[in-house]
Amino acid sequence: MEKPARLMSLDALRGFDMLWIIGGEKVIRNLAKASDNELLNVVSNQMEHVDWIGYHFYDQIMPLFLFMVGMSIPFSVSKRLSLGDSKNKIYSHAIKRSAILFILGMVSQCNLLAFNIDKMFVIHDTLQAIAIGYFISIVIYTQLGLKKQIGVAVGLLILYWIILTFIPVPGHQAGVMEPHVNIAKYVEHLLFGRFDDGPAPYSWVLASLGFVVTVLSGIFASTIIRRDYRLSILKSSNLQLHKALLLVIVGFLLIVSALILNIWFPVIKNIWNPTFTLLTSGISFMLFTLFYFVIDVKGYQRWAFWLKVIGMNSIAVYIGTDLIDFENIAQNLVFGLRQFSESFYPAILSITALLIIYGIMYYLYKKGTFVKI
Repeated sequence: MEKPARLMSLDALRGFDMLWIIGGEKVIRNLAKASDNELLNVVSNQMEHVDWIGYHFYDQIMPLFLFMVGMSIPFSVSKRLSLGDSKNKIYSHAIKRSAILFILGMVSQCNLLAFNIDKMFVIHDTLQAIAIGYFISIVIYTQLGLKKQIGVAVGLLILYWIILTFIPVPGHQAGVMEPHVNIAKYVEHLLFGRFDDGPAPYSWVLASLGFVVTVLSGIFASTIIRRDYRLSILKSSNLQLHKALLLVIVGFLLIVSALILNIWFPVIKNIWNPTFTLLTSGISFMLFTLFYFVIDVKGYQRWAFWLKVIGMNSIAVYIGTDLIDFENIAQNLVFGLRQFSESFYPAILSITALLIIYGIMYYLYKKGTFVKI
């Protein structure tokens, strides 16, 4: 079995994903608003979450993050086993890591630091979804072979579909799928009561079935990278090309499956339903394949260095941008430019803030400082 030490394509893709979270989307939206450029307006529209049914590019950010967590699992587990760690020790580390991620999620978006119990949520953050999906997936990965892992993933999606379709919210028919009337949201409020995230239409408990499958999809992609798969339809002797083609095939099949299922069961990110899980997992496969082919297969790596800088400190930059108002810092540096262009000033602010964040990430990278959990 091939065991590459580290995939630059994975670090670069993680940096690409984080770029939009830490301010890239704001740059696009501010530029579009200032310029009223038709192309930028189209792109800007993709930088916002769909309210309920449908899909925008920005809806891909969170599942791509979970997918890459899954991709890292086989590498980290393999390394720990080679160092002599037992499975119990691996699980102990996974519990600790998941707990820290969950608490950081509460700090990030659950108002934990408000120190006001009336304003606090239990769960409302990507890091908490990662904590849940990561721990369950690492147990599945270490206990089951590939075929059974796939069987579990399929089973979880079928189970979630059955719950969403056939279990009614009290007072409503089964299968109702409205923002605040669906079985996933009902279970959320039933469990958390006033600590539910209130008017937000998100659900997290039953959606965890989808989180786990998304992380598992990353494990499947990583398995393709780590094994010597060769496809008879490809005559090339380049093993990496065979892997890239297999990744594309899997991604394509997942997307097609989602589009077919979408006819009866539309894509809904807020409850992470099976259609959304299949679609975003397929797109994640495609995005990773693109980065893998360009960076690792063709060897074009230099262009991706700046993304790698962000990607190798993803947790630090995620939490840092939540706790620190970098636009306020940027305003102290570029406030004098406002007199020259009122309409473009918000874009100048967001670009400056992004450059400050990147400067910090570059400094940490050069110092070899990487925040790990």
